[in-house]
Amino acid sequence: MNQIVCLSTSNYNPFPTRKQNVMKRLKDSKVLYFDPPVTILAPLKDRSALKRLFAFRKEGEKVTDSVTVYAMPPVLPFYNRVRLVNRINQRILSSYVRGKMKLHGFSEPVLWCYSPSSCDIVSEIPKRALVYDCVDRHSAYKGMINPSVVDRMERDLAKGADLVFSTAAGLHETLSGYNRNSVLVPNGAAYELFSKAAEGGLKVPEELSGIEGKIFGFVGMLQECINYEWLEALAKKCPGSHLVFIGRKLPGVDLSRLGNYKNVHFLGLKKQEELPKYLSRFDVCLNPFRPGSLSKDVSPLKFYEYLATGKPVVTAPEPLQVLDYKDVVYLAESEDEFIGQCLRASGENDPALRTRRMRYAKECSWDARVSRMEEELKKRGIFGAGG
Repeated sequence: MNQIVCLSTSNYNPFPTRKQNVMKRLKDSKVLYFDPPVTILAPLKDRSALKRLFAFRKEGEKVTDSVTVYAMPPVLPFYNRVRLVNRINQRILSSYVRGKMKLHGFSEPVLWCYSPSSCDIVSEIPKRALVYDCVDRHSAYKGMINPSVVDRMERDLAKGADLVFSTAAGLHETLSGYNRNSVLVPNGAAYELFSKAAEGGLKVPEELSGIEGKIFGFVGMLQECINYEWLEALAKKCPGSHLVFIGRKLPGVDLSRLGNYKNVHFLGLKKQEELPKYLSRFDVCLNPFRPGSLSKDVSPLKFYEYLATGKPVVTAPEPLQVLDYKDVVYLAESEDEFIGQCLRASGENDPALRTRRMRYAKECSWDARVSRMEEELKKRGIFGAGG
């Protein structure tokens, strides 16, 4: 049985990302999944973070037969700006992690990291192997970070890893320069769930039942790298249609202009299992990323989930991965093109395109992605031949 200590950058609940989808699918494995820590200053910006300051005192939550989730203790701020602060934080966290390992009988697990800041914890945790799974260009994020510090931490983490996974070609190019044991494995989709949106008979959610006309829909985090100018132009020039947003708005994102339009609807976060009902009512799925270093190297889950529905997808040419599917999506490089492609997509009547999108999505399912990762882990002796 493989023992895995996963130091995540996403809370296990409520919204699944790559981390949760990978960890719960690894075969013959027991996983201790650690939610990311909050800083002691976090409640000053987000009052909801106050509960997370003390969540580490709770018992672990067994979310599946193989995965137990723990919250981390709070840490000092500015660790992405000052390496010394990060070293202090990681020493605090390592003591907590070692305690939970002892509780569960973990002696020398596979340490599986998602954040560059974990570079300073690896020497503090007994382990038999180190895996770094890179899902973002971490130094491209805004906020209290020093990009050069973050890049150096990532370099140190990648160099010491036994295996490095990355989700996008740009990330893989960087990381393979640090470690030859680097493999590109993009994100995927829960195909078995999202393909239900292509089936008939799903009950339309009450929030959408009264909407008449075409629906252009977006699912995902409302973050700075989304092109809200394009979306506002669509709302303005297509008043008989509707824009529906499902997802949480990140701090600092201003949606006030979009909110002024009567045909724009913000529905907030929804449980993943409910999403097919909403997507089944969408006429077109939107993936309007704004150009930038973060957008270029992201691997958007929403894109693969859109494909699984079979619905038409209108997308910017970034993230670059969407270009692998240009035969089944509507590409737009300008505001006018975006509106035009949305109108064309909303009138699509081609069952063959729907079938091809769903076939691509099935090839990109999480089951297929994790199977690929397991092959690489076994090849390097990190997982046993039967694990």
